[in-house]
Amino acid sequence: MRKRTQRMRNPNAEATQFRLRAFVGFAAVLAAFAGLATWYFKLQVIDHEAYAMRSEANRIKPRPVVPARGLIYDRNGKLLADNVPAYRLDVTPEDAGDIEALVAGLSQVVALTPQEIERFHRERRATRSFRAITLKQRVSDEEVARFAVDRWRFPGVEVVPYLTRRYLHGDLFAHVIGYVGRTDESDVARYGQSQVLFPHTGRTGLERYYDESLRGRIGYEQVETNVEGRAIRSIGMVPAQAGADLRLSVDLDLQRAMTLAFGEMHGSAVAVDPRTGQVLGMVSLPSFDANLFVNGISHVDYRRLMDDPARPLFNRNVLGGGPPGSTIKPFVALAGVDSGLRTPESRVFSTGEFFIPGQRRGYRDAAGAGGWVDLRDSISRSINYYYYQLAYQMGIERFDQYMQRYGFGQTTGIDLIGENAGVVPSPQWKAQRSREGWYPGETVIAGIGQGYWIATSLQLARGTAALADDGHLRKLSLVAERREGFDQPWQAVGNGESTRITDNTMHLRAVQEGMENTIHGRGTATAMARGADYRMGGKTGTAQRISRRGSANFDPRKLPYHLRHQALFVGYAPADEPTIAIAISVEHGGYGGAAAAPIARKIFDAWLLGKMPEVEGEEGAVTAVRPDFGNVVAGSAADAAMPEPATTEAAR
Repeated sequence: MRKRTQRMRNPNAEATQFRLRAFVGFAAVLAAFAGLATWYFKLQVIDHEAYAMRSEANRIKPRPVVPARGLIYDRNGKLLADNVPAYRLDVTPEDAGDIEALVAGLSQVVALTPQEIERFHRERRATRSFRAITLKQRVSDEEVARFAVDRWRFPGVEVVPYLTRRYLHGDLFAHVIGYVGRTDESDVARYGQSQVLFPHTGRTGLERYYDESLRGRIGYEQVETNVEGRAIRSIGMVPAQAGADLRLSVDLDLQRAMTLAFGEMHGSAVAVDPRTGQVLGMVSLPSFDANLFVNGISHVDYRRLMDDPARPLFNRNVLGGGPPGSTIKPFVALAGVDSGLRTPESRVFSTGEFFIPGQRRGYRDAAGAGGWVDLRDSISRSINYYYYQLAYQMGIERFDQYMQRYGFGQTTGIDLIGENAGVVPSPQWKAQRSREGWYPGETVIAGIGQGYWIATSLQLARGTAALADDGHLRKLSLVAERREGFDQPWQAVGNGESTRITDNTMHLRAVQEGMENTIHGRGTATAMARGADYRMGGKTGTAQRISRRGSANFDPRKLPYHLRHQALFVGYAPADEPTIAIAISVEHGGYGGAAAAPIARKIFDAWLLGKMPEVEGEEGAVTAVRPDFGNVVAGSAADAAMPEPATTEAAR
């Protein structure tokens, strides 16, 4: 039997092994403490400044302070757009308890639309519960009073005051100043993330064009918060900078007079100071109340405006335009003498019907528009034959060049977005839109402002101002001055240099004399000179909406309302030293001498004499043109002579 071997213990070896393990453990612990000490040293000494800043940033948070939007005044300092206190309803979900029950209860106190409730729930799901969310943007004074009585029933709900935009003359400046709307996602995408801090963004008119200047700069309040982000106290503030104030060149009283002068008729009008290019008044009728859009227009109001066949939202001056009719004749006459094809004294024998050589189809004139005619007579009596022949002899290429020199086919430079550049008839323009070539007849009818022509009231007013101001064509503007703060001085807004449309003052004077004879001679607008103690220059026009075929004559006043011609007028006053130039377009007005010229006289009287139009009961007032109320009063037919239709077939 084998004996079990006894293993002998070696105390010295075990002691050595223990000491070795203890040393390794101690070294590891020492190394760990050294690393920890090094890390603490880095955090508290080396990186102290960086972490201190981060800690301070976590403790102190900036709260944005929205500035007041800049004010807008007329040329005399009368307030047109300001900011007024308003109230909104904010809910803090954390303090509100049962949200569904709370919203249902609030609906009994304030009017809440389904859209407002849906937007509130959408924002609530995307926002931390202790942050306030707007439930209703605009709360009326009556609703504020009702809420104050039952406030104890709605924990976490507060009525918050703020500033909102107000237009003191609602529809009078809707197409000039425009309006603001609540900032949405598209504004943030267009202007950047900072735009979300501004409650309103310019949508149309000057509010949109000068939006960046009007809205100012965001300020910040330094707020101390706890670890949960709750505000504890305010410890400092970077003040907000209010938006720039604007002083317009538009005159409030003239703007009102221009609107009253139209009565119940629709159309557009622009009044310009020919010496500066500043717009004195600009109306597009019918208009609308711009205040409807500030805090979100209701569906009912929006549908009412959109379904209105008169299109009140459409800015006729900026976006509209159409054939200028006979109002283009002073410019064509000037082009004729400047090009050397005519002199002011050159006489043309009008047979009453112009024929292109080799063609049997004629282009007719008004009844009795025959005989010898010079430049002055052609303007005052609106003789089409003179301009048929002149345009044909000039040729469309040269015709186009001169019309562009006078500002047609291009924007006026006015400080509004989306201005229509219009169309000057040309083979190049037609080639981009048709496979057919250019026909001589299209050149002929272009000479009287028909055919492919598109000219806006802004362009006509600008061109007329150039005729009145010795040929200086100026950029149009609506804003005359601006200031960066209420205590800061007004700074003039430069209007740029002018260009000359002609270098021959004798030629220009002959055109001016023709325009004066239109009113004070034997022209088409002599009725508007009755009782006037100042002289005017002008030109009536009628832009046809349908063609006249064959040799039969018909009275356009007896046409259905929607087919009646556009009545036009351009002019300036006083004739010796003009301070105002205007362009007027009356939709479905019939004749320029009957519908547009009386409006012009009222505008001149308002500007020069301070006489406001008396629309109702005034002797000789323009009769309203409505589909169900008969026709306008008769007027001179010389400016309404209708050429052959402006179609390709007729122009051949």
